[in-house]
Amino acid sequence: MLGISKDTLRYYDRIGIVSPSREDNRYRRYSKEDLIHVMNIQIMQYADFSLDEIKGKFGFRKLEAIDSAYCEEVLAFLDNKNAEILKKIDHLERVRQLLNLAAETLRDFNNESDQRLAQFVRELYKDIQKNEKPFFKEGCDEH
Repeated sequence: MLGISKDTLRYYDRIGIVSPSREDNRYRRYSKEDLIHVMNIQIMQYADFSLDEIKGKFGFRKLEAIDSAYCEEVLAFLDNKNAEILKKIDHLERVRQLLNLAAETLRDFNNESDQRLAQFVRELYKDIQKNEKPFFKEGCDEH
């Protein structure tokens, strides 16, 4: 019905993220609520949530069973997830700029385009170094 493989549904059942009822013949029987849970899981996976995150933070509770502490916990989790997504967007935008500039340089290679690319790469490298944690390896003589 939802275009999800049987193996995926079995896996969801095995990890306890969706628990359909069983018939006498041990076949899984998915209720309308189970199907809504599966659709919610697909949407959350599309939004880059892992199954562990989905299972741990979203219990698919009915609205009347949600307390304020749960709401605060999920809100903090969503805020952190949003911050992660913004970092990924920023990273991908920088990669897009680098690729576009490199392609432009190759299309019309001249000293000016080469210098623009070199300057962008230097700035990008400084940003990378600023955001990386320092590490030291033995035998590098601190170079």
